[in-house]
Amino acid sequence: MLALTELGQRLRQERESKGLSLEDLQKLTKIQKRYLLGIEEGNYEVMPGKFYVRAFIKQYCEAIGLDTDAIFEEYKSDIPSTQTEDMPQQLSRVRSRKEIPQHTKGVSKAYDYLPTVLVVAGVVVVGIIIWVIAQNIVSDKNKEQANQEAPNSEVQQSNTQEETNETTAKNDNSTSEDDQSAADKKEKEKAAKEKAEKEKAAKEKAEKEKAEKEKAEKEKKDSGKQEYKEVQKTGRSATYALSGTDAFNLEVTSTQADTWLDVKNGKGNAFFSSILKKGETKEFDLTKETEARVNIGYSPGVELKVNGKAVNLPFDSSKQVRQVVTIQYQPAEAQ
Repeated sequence: MLALTELGQRLRQERESKGLSLEDLQKLTKIQKRYLLGIEEGNYEVMPGKFYVRAFIKQYCEAIGLDTDAIFEEYKSDIPSTQTEDMPQQLSRVRSRKEIPQHTKGVSKAYDYLPTVLVVAGVVVVGIIIWVIAQNIVSDKNKEQANQEAPNSEVQQSNTQEETNETTAKNDNSTSEDDQSAADKKEKEKAAKEKAEKEKAAKEKAEKEKAEKEKAEKEKKDSGKQEYKEVQKTGRSATYALSGTDAFNLEVTSTQADTWLDVKNGKGNAFFSSILKKGETKEFDLTKETEARVNIGYSPGVELKVNGKAVNLPFDSSKQVRQVVTIQYQPAEAQ
C-alpha cells in the first residue's frame, strides 16, 4: 500500500469522522471505490487523466462537507495541474506494411471465390421467385373452384339454419319467464350494491374534505404570523431569521439522491450527522433552540420545510451543490 499524502490523510480522517466507509462514499459520489482509494493514497496513476483527479477530489470534498476551494489552495502541491496532458505515443505511430499480420493473406484468397458465391446466390434467388409465382397461380385456381361450389353450399346451410332457429325458438319460449325473473333479481341486487358504494364514497369524501379543511385552518392559524426572512448570504452559507411563531419544526427531504446531512444547534450539538437516503425525510423539533445550522452535502432535490411550510434553499443547487443554512429563531411570546 502507498504512503498517504497530507491531502489523502486529511480526507480519510474527515471521512472516518463522519462514519462513512468507501462504499458509502461511492454511493454518494458515483465514483468507483478504487478511484476514491487512489485519492486517499495519492496514487493518481489509477485515474483516467489529470482532469479526473481534480474533478474526483472536488466531489469527494463536497460529499463529506469540506470547502473545496480551501482544500485545493491548502494542498495544491499534492494535486496535479491540468495545464498539459501526456499524449500516448502509440496514437501518433503509423503501422508499416511489414507490420500487417500475416493472417490477413488468407482474407485476400477468400476474395478469389467471391464471383462464384455471387452466381450461386443469384440462381437461388431466381428459383425462389419462380416458386412464389407458381404458388400464386395454384391459389387463384383454388379460389375459382371454391366460388363455383359456394351457391350449393349456401342453400344447404340456409336450410339447416332455419331448422336450428325453429328448435331454438321453442326452447327460448320455455325458459324466457325463468330467465326474466332471475334477471330482475340480479338487476335489483346490482342497483342496491351500487347505491351502497356511492353512499360510502360520498361519506369518505366528506370526511376527507372536513379533515383537510381543519388541517388547513390549523396551519393557517399557526403560520399566519410566521416570518422567515433572509439576514445575510455569503459564499455557500446563508442566515435566516424565524419569528412570529411559537414553534420551530424543521423537515428535510431528499428526493433525487443520497446526501450528507448535518443538523446542529447554536452550541454545536448535533441532532443528525449522517447520510440522508433518497426518498427519506427527517423531522426535527427545535422549538427549544435559538439557532440551528443545516449543512447539506448534495443540495439538488433537497426540500426544506419550516413548521410545515416549504422554504427555498438560498442558492441555485445546480451551481452550488453544497449549501449551509443557519436559522435564528425567536419565539413569538418572547417578542
